[in-house]
Amino acid sequence: MVGTGACPSRASVIPQVGAKGQLSGCAPRPSKTAAGRPRARPRTSKWGELADLILVIAREIQFRGYADPRVQRLTQSEGMVMRHLQDDSDAAPSRIAAATGLQRTNLSTVLRAVEKKCLIKRQTRPDDARGVRVHLTEHGKMNYSIVLREWGSAVSTAAGGDTSNLDAALALLTTIKTGLTTKRPDPTER
Repeated sequence: MVGTGACPSRASVIPQVGAKGQLSGCAPRPSKTAAGRPRARPRTSKWGELADLILVIAREIQFRGYADPRVQRLTQSEGMVMRHLQDDSDAAPSRIAAATGLQRTNLSTVLRAVEKKCLIKRQTRPDDARGVRVHLTEHGKMNYSIVLREWGSAVSTAAGGDTSNLDAALALLTTIKTGLTTKRPDPTER
């Protein structure tokens, strides 16, 4: 790294300037200030911290697995499809693809996998045999209900049952989800 001016992490190192004013390498950032107090973590935006927390929480929920043996484990893409179908129980594949951000070719694979798990049923439209509609099965509805109950229990336990800011958190996270999904980049442009 010497002479390149590149440091592995700006949060943990300080660029070193050589005698001629050029970057000569990196040195560890002191962990304490001159007054001996612990140095604060570099300040990222609170929005960045929130996004990071959301990802950490999602991963922690996934690590836990499920206590109920009836639960069908799903991939992330399968879970997105099942989540969409909770609110749109008679959906065309094109609508599911648009809502989840999945490409149509990937969606076909996901739908086959979820159908094989008996969570959805695909039916041709009576008025147009080329059209397909996707419906949740009773097993699919039950699976999602159990999963939500187990996730809710894990999150409530982690929060010590404190519901004092729950409504505000739900409102903010719903606003963020809506803002992100409505401004999602076109998958063909990625």
